[in-house]
Amino acid sequence: MRQPLIRAHTALLLAVSAIALGGCLSTAGKIVTAPVKAASWTVDKATTSQSEADRNRGREIRKQEEREAKERRREESQQERGAAYGGY
Repeated sequence: MRQPLIRAHTALLLAVSAIALGGCLSTAGKIVTAPVKAASWTVDKATTSQSEADRNRGREIRKQEEREAKERRREESQQERGAAYGGY
């Protein structure tokens, strides 16, 4: 009679232990992978991928072209104003 009761208690203890240790194992897994994730994040922030470099270079070129176009328009405007006043 005591044998089934012991098995029931053992099964209950195992079930509770599995639930309790599930959280511990999950936490342990996070602790173990944390340094790897931190190093990966640092390397990612410290380096520039080729696509990022291309995007940044394209942005620089566009801004330079915009500055040149603005300067050209300003010079043309000044020339038109000078011609309108007879060169004075």
